[in-house]
Amino acid sequence: MRKILEDKSLLITGGTGSLGSAIVRRIATGEYGEPRTVAIFSRDELKQSLMAAKYKHKDYMKFIIGDVRDYNAVHNVLWSIDYIIHTAAMKQVGSCDKYPLEAILTNVMGMVNLLNAIKLSRNHVECVVDIASDKGADPLNIYGLTKSLQEQSLIKSNYAYPGMRFVCVRYGNVMMSRGSVIPVWQDQIKRGQPITITEPKMTRFLISLDQAVDVLFTAIIKGHPGDIYIPRSLPATTIGDLASIISNGSSSPFVYIGKQPGEKWHETLITGEEATRTLIRGNYYVITDNIKGKPVLEKEYISRDYVLPLDKIRAMLIKQGIIH
Repeated sequence: MRKILEDKSLLITGGTGSLGSAIVRRIATGEYGEPRTVAIFSRDELKQSLMAAKYKHKDYMKFIIGDVRDYNAVHNVLWSIDYIIHTAAMKQVGSCDKYPLEAILTNVMGMVNLLNAIKLSRNHVECVVDIASDKGADPLNIYGLTKSLQEQSLIKSNYAYPGMRFVCVRYGNVMMSRGSVIPVWQDQIKRGQPITITEPKMTRFLISLDQAVDVLFTAIIKGHPGDIYIPRSLPATTIGDLASIISNGSSSPFVYIGKQPGEKWHETLITGEEATRTLIRGNYYVITDNIKGKPVLEKEYISRDYVLPLDKIRAMLIKQGIIH
């Protein structure tokens, strides 16, 4: 991975979340070069203070309290920014369904504020990458709908902002991110509570936080305007298999609560229509409007087609240090 951030300024919205924290950790290793500035923008003052203490020796890191819902806060942080990674979002399906207007304000209007701030600040940003979602492909719930609108608002901005690149990444469920199912189950086991399972035959793609960081920096380095980057051959698992591995002989019983409102049986990373304009670049599928030649996919890219045997999922979780 070339040193794309050498002497560059980066803004990370939602920079103290699970993904934002993983991005900051990787930047601190120097693998992407020594940045001029990394602006970590989020509304959580506690997480900001904890992260600032952790990286106090990194003078290029700047911690800024603000909310993407607030246009002025976003506008004020766009000083000589070269790259933007937009991770700020409401991410819980249930919360978004319960509070749809809140999801719209953060996921949709947050993106609108960012795009307008870029335009009115007259700051030439080299590349903006948005963290899209598998739930935004053929969306079924409020979260998916807002992420689809967020994604398309960014992608279509390539027409309005010549000379800049706006790209997206999509991937599956990020293992060990806050609120995701594995840490929820681990906490239930630790507390001696039942392990709550929706439907054991549901399937989900899995990706680690470090793999997610790899995807987004690949998109920044190699992405063309309007590209949507998606890892190829992501592993998938059934919910039942994943729960049995995480329980690992625990005395906590399984409690089946059934499919929840807005949930899909299977997750889609590339729809059937998008498959007709998808190409391959290295280890990634790339959805583009500028495809030439025959499409590389003949059907949708869906989790039910990539389910791994239980032993391979267990080996993957051991490799990631999630189980022992």
